[in-house]
Amino acid sequence: MKLGMPINYAGDFRETIENLRDFEHAGVVRVTVPEAYSFDAVSQLGYIAARTDTMELQTGILPMYSRTPTNLAMTAAGLDYISGGRVILGIGASGPQVIEGFHGVKYNYPLGRARETAEICRMVWRRERVVYDGKHYHLPLTEEHGGSGLGKPLKIINHPVREQIPMLLAAIGPKNVELAAELFEEFQPIFFHPEFVDAAFGPALAAGRAKRDPALGDLIVVVQAAARITEDEAEIERCLTMIRHHAALYIGGMGARGKNFYNSLVQRYGYVEEAKLIQDLYLDGRKQEAADAVPDALVRAMSLIGPKSYVAEQVSAFRAAGVGVLLASPAALTHAERVADMETVAGLIG
Repeated sequence: MKLGMPINYAGDFRETIENLRDFEHAGVVRVTVPEAYSFDAVSQLGYIAARTDTMELQTGILPMYSRTPTNLAMTAAGLDYISGGRVILGIGASGPQVIEGFHGVKYNYPLGRARETAEICRMVWRRERVVYDGKHYHLPLTEEHGGSGLGKPLKIINHPVREQIPMLLAAIGPKNVELAAELFEEFQPIFFHPEFVDAAFGPALAAGRAKRDPALGDLIVVVQAAARITEDEAEIERCLTMIRHHAALYIGGMGARGKNFYNSLVQRYGYVEEAKLIQDLYLDGRKQEAADAVPDALVRAMSLIGPKSYVAEQVSAFRAAGVGVLLASPAALTHAERVADMETVAGLIG
């Protein structure tokens, strides 16, 4: 299991990156930059590539709808080039609130688009002339599909550092999880509960792995969890409260009633009534009550918060659940404490 770390797009990016070598020396081997509807992740990862030596660089997560498959392939190849082959291309569907609300692009067929994006990206990296006639993408775009008829089949000009850049799919729905296990090198769920991984993802992972090309290697599961190693009860509660509010935002607010992927996931964990209550409270504007309604057992299970002995048990639980990359998000208030916590987690991972 590898130790990674997400960069918070809401924080002071320059200050974080100035201190990133401290985390590199502490044992962090991967850094991931989110995008959402904030600053783009690519420019930040380019800056990070120049300031680090060995860290893997993961996009976390680039939405498929705001970039064409060939643009995603070019972007990954460019980052891989300037970093000396350290990139993992993380993609995902995001949701209609962001895709249609912020990008103005119709949110449809996320499963088919993810499959076609992966296939096209790999054609680009192999420097094949990109001729592709899928359901959602047609290269070149012919008159039949609305083009001018002047498009030419092209291949990328430069030679990518690697013919196969690892691809990660962010997924929680059964069909998307199945696709990740079939076609991608890595799979990243959200709100990962190690005790209920089989109930939530087991059948989908098994179905995808049954169709997986052995050349892809074993599927790597990537999980993010807040980390704070302390015996101070007040500090523990501060961190757990932060996680409760974050969980309530997604379980309650990221979607509409009847169509919230995160709410459905928590229900698959067995928190059916709790998930419905969180959503009702959040959508009614009662955000504090929604956060208070997030089950304590869920908050603790998907985090690394508490004394070192407890965190060691959590690391073991994540490992037993098949996690290959643990993206620990340091929750301490000072840089020195954050580095110390990451060093401890790195030691527990081994």
